[in-house]
Amino acid sequence: MFVLLGLKTVLHGHPERMATCQYCHQFGQHQLQERATKFTVFFIPVFTTSRAYDITCTNCGQKSIVKPRQKNTLLR
Repeated sequence: MFVLLGLKTVLHGHPERMATCQYCHQFGQHQLQERATKFTVFFIPVFTTSRAYDITCTNCGQKSIVKPRQKNTLLR
């Protein structure tokens, strides 16, 4: 019997939001991105093993990690 197991990372972008950057202190667009790592069997995702959120300032390009609780407030 031959079984293919693996991990796959999926990126999902959310709508841009206006916010103040903590690095350049400019008020502008910020892109929120969700990165989910999924366990796969025969290249079919079975379940999600981890999730991480990043926010990127479109003015200076700096990325920062966002906690899931902060992500919920940004999407409102």
